Amino acid sequence: MSKVLVLGGNFAGLTAALEAKRRIGDARHTVKVVSLSDKFLFIPSLIWVPFREREISQITRPLEPIFRRKGVEFVNAEALSIDPLQKVVKTTDGEEEYDYLVIATGPKFNYGALEGSDPKLGHNHAIHYPGGAMETREAFEALVANPGPAVVAAAPGAGCMGAAYEFLFNLEFNLRKAKVRKRVDLYWITPEPYLGHFGIDGIRGGKTMLTAMLKALNIKSMVNTAIASVDERGITLDSGELIESTFNMIMPAFIGQDVVRESGNDLGNEAGFIPVNGTYQHKRYPHIFSAGVAVDVVKPFTTPLPLGVPKTGFPADTEGKVVGENIAKMLRGDLELRSKPFDEIPPLCVMDAGHKEVLIYGNRFFKPRKFEMMIPNPIYDVSKRMLERYFLLKTAAGRSQLP
Repeated sequence: MSKVLVLGGNFAGLTAALEAKRRIGDARHTVKVVSLSDKFLFIPSLIWVPFREREISQITRPLEPIFRRKGVEFVNAEALSIDPLQKVVKTTDGEEEYDYLVIATGPKFNYGALEGSDPKLGHNHAIHYPGGAMETREAFEALVANPGPAVVAAAPGAGCMGAAYEFLFNLEFNLRKAKVRKRVDLYWITPEPYLGHFGIDGIRGGKTMLTAMLKALNIKSMVNTAIASVDERGITLDSGELIESTFNMIMPAFIGQDVVRESGNDLGNEAGFIPVNGTYQHKRYPHIFSAGVAVDVVKPFTTPLPLGVPKTGFPADTEGKVVGENIAKMLRGDLELRSKPFDEIPPLCVMDAGHKEVLIYGNRFFKPRKFEMMIPNPIYDVSKRMLERYFLLKTAAGRSQLP
């Protein structure tokens, strides 16, 4: 009997666990998930929470019944350390032994890299976790009641640029809806070398499209710009310039979780991300796999300011499928594992643009690409809302094999 242990229960972890169990089949082999959260969260919908278009309960699903129905064990606990030599994980619920380990722990938000940006200090707001999205709701409503300058930005090294753009457009739309837009100077500050880089070296037509959109919406944009600090006055740039603001949402850079960074044994790189090959096996420990934001991705491009790579959503789900399939193969003694390197995953995204949308697709994540496109839908953001419903239904049913 072999034990498969998965750390993390969102996009990558949930998919990897369900796919491993489905493909293994043999009941003698166990699959267990350890997750700090007891709920699956559809993270892309968090951008709507500050504007009361979604409640957290609408975009979450309890994990335990999903796993129970599919024969996967679930432990609601935090992973504290990993010993890849003894094949043991210490958790707040005790020790877990494993034969195969999947690290899908997601990111830690690196607020320490940008002075004053931790939302707990009150100068910056967040939309990438439930508590932060709810606090941002209060801040947005305060902005509507007392309009003033607002900044949406990405910190140097931020890797979730698309969500920051989405929040920018939704903020602008909802300020217009509240009839206070003319009283709010709205800024977009980004370390990207140009609008629409997204941390993927851009998509053909993206720069032109986003430049036109921001100009039409009277959003002041600053590219290739680094923020030095945030305080009660506003945003101070590396140049020393102060952008006065009463509302800020700065997307932080991500680093690996503490459980990886503090476990030693060359488990992760300096930032705490897992070095993997195209099969998503650890480069040093072949019995360890990783998927999602926890994976280290080597960028094939350079930029004047540091940029992260977007690793959430579709890439995480794709990697989870590959990991589940490969673990099942190894248990059967099949060593011809499936390889799907990160740069071969298509950049597939629906970007909400404030009750409008832009469909983004390419045949591979990084350039050179044979095919890439950005198609605007200026009528309504129907695709993202349909995607949300589909994915939540798929998740609740435990249908990990579906696209």
